[in-house]
Amino acid sequence: MLVRDEAPEFRAYLAGPGAMWLAHAGAEVAGCVVLRPLETIPSACEVKRLYVRPAYRGRRVAGALMDALEAYARSSGYDAVYLDSKDDLATAIRFYRERGYEEIERYNDNPQATVYMRRLLR
Repeated sequence: MLVRDEAPEFRAYLAGPGAMWLAHAGAEVAGCVVLRPLETIPSACEVKRLYVRPAYRGRRVAGALMDALEAYARSSGYDAVYLDSKDDLATAIRFYRERGYEEIERYNDNPQATVYMRRLLR
């Protein structure tokens, strides 16, 4: 079962520490990604909410968003980027593997996640 955040919860989530990138195609938002520091792992951050609208998939939007996030993480002193996903999102998992992310043991308590990955930056 997919659980969605309610608008007030999501606004509070975005107001927390971290950074967010939006990819634009003209006046339209094509995609987004959020970086959050990981409080439980020193010098680590987490990729959250990577999403590309269907009309813009296959145009390297996700790669550009991740390039921006990883460059920011590196310049901000993070040593590693973590993420979680679901095993039925095969395209996303392949994308992350191609970017150098490796599967690791569970690092959080996200009940929807079944795959956990990390990329070392240093």
